[in-house]
Amino acid sequence: MNFKLIAIIVGMTLVTFITRAGAQIAFANRGTPAWLEKWLKHVPTAFLTALITPAILLPKGYLDISFNNSYLLAGGIAAFAAYKTKNVLITIIIGMAIMIFLSN
Repeated sequence: MNFKLIAIIVGMTLVTFITRAGAQIAFANRGTPAWLEKWLKHVPTAFLTALITPAILLPKGYLDISFNNSYLLAGGIAAFAAYKTKNVLITIIIGMAIMIFLSN
């Protein structure tokens, strides 16, 4: 491995450690404030939305809101299945089945 790659890995490790240790030190005695816990509850949803939305709406690098966009169709059907069933496994199975069906 070259020095640049090792330096990047060590730097990322230090940044991750410092931020996590800093939060633990800051909230060790008092606990996490209620407003922060309420805010942090929404981070996973926001993170997943930020990852999934571009993949669904921009599959070829440009905005594609049409019936030819199989990602958008499968995503919409999977989102509806998730809303109705509240079951992650069923949602994944339905989304994958729709993608397989539309790719043939």
